Amino acid sequence: MQDRVEELTAEEESEINLTPMLDVVFIMLIFFIVTAVFVREPGQDVTRPEAVTVEAGGGSIFVAITANDQIWIDRRQVGVDGARSAIERLHSENPEGGVIIQADKAARNQTLLAVMDAAKQAGVNEITIAAQAP
Repeated sequence: MQDRVEELTAEEESEINLTPMLDVVFIMLIFFIVTAVFVREPGQDVTRPEAVTVEAGGGSIFVAITANDQIWIDRRQVGVDGARSAIERLHSENPEGGVIIQADKAARNQTLLAVMDAAKQAGVNEITIAAQAP
């Protein structure tokens, strides 16, 4: 009987407990999911103008201006007056990100400038106008 008890404790001691390792893996997974930057699309497709000096830029707030001067931010249509508050809200979620304005080539410059002014008033310093390579 004594030998059987010693044999069981020896088997229990030789097992590797994987529970702490799984805990660490799940905590790391949660950390990476929470800290990932999610790109928010404006919600409308636009035909961007062509430009020879196109550069890739990074931004986290996408604003679309359609051919009939509708402004779309975060898959919602907003007016010129509502653009500032929508940009402020998204900028507070990611203060390091900039604004990328995807204006249709048929959109009026007045609408583009109004959105740029709204972004500046919202505290965004990096404003990029999206273009398409020829």
